[in-house]
Amino acid sequence: MKLRFLVLLLILLSKLSAQEQASYDPHKNYHPDSLKRWTASIMTELGKKHPGFYRYTTKERFDFLIDSTTQSIKDSLNELNFYRKIKPLFAQIGCLHTGVSLSESYNDFLNTTSTLLPLEVFIDQERRVFVTKNYSDNPSIPTTGEILSINDQPIADILKTLLKAIPADGYNETEKILLLNHRFAFWYQTMIEVNEHFTVEIRFQEKVETYAAKGVNKAVFPKLETLESANVKQLAVDIVGNTGILTIHSFAKTAIKKNGQQFEKFLKTTFKRLEDQHVENLVIDLRYNSGGTDGNAALLASYFFDKPFRYWEKIEVTEAIAVEIKGMYRLFFRKPVQKDSTYLWKKSWLTHEFDYYQVQKPARHNFKGQTYLLTNGLCMSSCSDFIAILAHNKKALVVGQESGGGYQGNTSGMMPKTSIPTGLSVTVPLQKYTNAVDPKTNVGRGTIPHYILHPSVADWINKKDLEMEFVLKLIAGK
Repeated sequence: MKLRFLVLLLILLSKLSAQEQASYDPHKNYHPDSLKRWTASIMTELGKKHPGFYRYTTKERFDFLIDSTTQSIKDSLNELNFYRKIKPLFAQIGCLHTGVSLSESYNDFLNTTSTLLPLEVFIDQERRVFVTKNYSDNPSIPTTGEILSINDQPIADILKTLLKAIPADGYNETEKILLLNHRFAFWYQTMIEVNEHFTVEIRFQEKVETYAAKGVNKAVFPKLETLESANVKQLAVDIVGNTGILTIHSFAKTAIKKNGQQFEKFLKTTFKRLEDQHVENLVIDLRYNSGGTDGNAALLASYFFDKPFRYWEKIEVTEAIAVEIKGMYRLFFRKPVQKDSTYLWKKSWLTHEFDYYQVQKPARHNFKGQTYLLTNGLCMSSCSDFIAILAHNKKALVVGQESGGGYQGNTSGMMPKTSIPTGLSVTVPLQKYTNAVDPKTNVGRGTIPHYILHPSVADWINKKDLEMEFVLKLIAGK
């Protein structure tokens, strides 16, 4: 859901646009009165233009949080410290696609430093934090040791701060935890402290010891593209006996095309093959699929229905956006239709990206056997929509962890960016999508699996495929 029409980059918060600077000073401070004014202004504009702004937090509660945040700004702050103030406020919206991020210049500055905690961690079901990899100059730090504190700050307090800052749809935490399992050091750096030296208190084999370690540069950690499987074939299928295993790393048209594949053609070939070989069980591995092109997700869903079905219930925009669809914009977009206090977004003239609130047709060669979906906290956006639709319609059994995207839908679509004079970048989604599911089920949550599995630290370190092993045993025992 990352469609961005340049023609609809509405004049969003234009008064807050940052001016280019000849040289960048990461230590430059900004007056508290300016920071308070910018915070209040951007939240006011978000409330007008973001259709899901009050989806999970009431206006009264949000007004209180905004006031509390502005009142807490008592001194001048640089870009990073201001970011730490408002990042949790943005996360309170409960929207994966709404974000505030450090400027490219500040990130470039951080990348020149060796200030990342030199450890990877695993957070278990009880919120205990274990060392899983050690990139430091201190080889005595034990893998699987439980971290109790970092630089004298209790790990429970650190986790509380980080979880409040990471955006998620609704109240979901599986996405936040999984993200920290892969990128803890980066979140620690931006939300807790930028430091070249760390003392880590660790419990290992019933003994508690403190270890010293120097910070490291980002180059020692795996790249984010590795986690997203961005440079491999996005689509794969394997059939063994009466079971098919379909892997979909992404629904994004660009990622699929980049790796030499075509989604519609792949599905036609795959489902015809499943039908011809009389496959009775289909396992779809969606883990780490962060979403992508809505049409691809809706198309895949059509292979599990034998009659017309609903995918989205509706798409909404705010009045502030609806009134902007006039003049030249009418060449590209239809005028939103007011219904009660909301405005319903309609199909576009130039794209099919908004078509899926209409009744969908089933595909040929639709699968009639038992389907299993493997999910985790990084199943987001359009991937999470797909999971919700199949689960709601009882077309699949879900195995793994709660999906990271909202069961009820999300706010995304067109997502223009603006900036705050400190350099911080703000992403604002303009369309609120409501999935065609029971409106009272999993409110503020992702899709809850039929079979919930919790990997242990040993499973994580040994890369045990807990979900796949479980579902294959389930199929074998039928």
